[in-house]
Amino acid sequence: MAQQEQPATFEEIRALMRELPGPEIQAASQALAREKELTKPEGSLGRLEEISAWLATWQGRHPPRLERPRVAVFAGNHGVAAQGVSAYPSAVTKQMVANFIEGGAAVNQLCGLFDADLRVYEMALDEPTQDFTTGPAMSEEDCVRAMAYGMMAVEEGFDVMALGEMGIGNTTSAAAICNALFGGKAKDWVGRGSGLDYRGIRHKASVIEAALKHHEGMLDDPLEVLRRLGGLELAAIAGAILACRLARTPVLLDGYACTAAAAVLFKMDKLSLLHCLVSHLSGEPGHRALLDEIGKRALLDFNMRLGEASGAALAVPMLKAACACHTGMKTFDEAGVSRQSQKK
Repeated sequence: MAQQEQPATFEEIRALMRELPGPEIQAASQALAREKELTKPEGSLGRLEEISAWLATWQGRHPPRLERPRVAVFAGNHGVAAQGVSAYPSAVTKQMVANFIEGGAAVNQLCGLFDADLRVYEMALDEPTQDFTTGPAMSEEDCVRAMAYGMMAVEEGFDVMALGEMGIGNTTSAAAICNALFGGKAKDWVGRGSGLDYRGIRHKASVIEAALKHHEGMLDDPLEVLRRLGGLELAAIAGAILACRLARTPVLLDGYACTAAAAVLFKMDKLSLLHCLVSHLSGEPGHRALLDEIGKRALLDFNMRLGEASGAALAVPMLKAACACHTGMKTFDEAGVSRQSQKK
């Protein structure tokens, strides 16, 4: 008789979280040492210097490279969309995935411009999660399998993974996750999403309030928060972030929903997102509060709230610029440039 497959459980995820590698100190030290020798005042390139050191640290090599960036977009549908929390119907998720495949979305143009490899992952679009105002969005097994799917999207050979999502209703899910993880009031975490007016935003907050009341007493575990209030695409993003850490691949997070998925891992281990940068500050007001909670500062502030990894893709050339300056500039000795005079 064939042995029955054991159901996937959160213990598998917790076991992986206990194996997270730390920073590669030697590569970090080499990056910092070279930075001091380059023909410029120390610190004068600001965050570009931080980025080059961060890339070396989490790629585990010096010099760092940014020749093969990948952009991954995970798409899923949310049962809570039936509560009227979005300006668009759920059918738009599938339509937009087709648009990605045909090359017609914003992220396609950005990836083409910056020579980034774009992959789109559909998460059972005809089978949305359950409406989390009446029960858990996902079973434990479905949540773990979605995380595993995201982990499998992480392949060898890429210098950075830029992550994003597509899913009608997912800013409601993101706001609910943040409210459950970090407290406060629902109204503090909600925004326009795909284009709600003031009345729509108030309704969105009331839906989240009802959901948190329904799940009261069952949200102490971050993974339970993810399965009860999240979505398949958000679970996949969390899995991809975890796999990138294990594979020493730096991560660029997109906007609000993507960062909310990452916050689940942060609540499990406050060091779990050291290999991640947040690409941009979303136009969603809850994103700023979320970044304060997880101790991150976005690279860009363009008032974007599109999702689909558009902000993450837009940050790729900043990483390329950091690598180019760090590896291409001459040192003081190579250029014959006098160093800064010693202070008396």
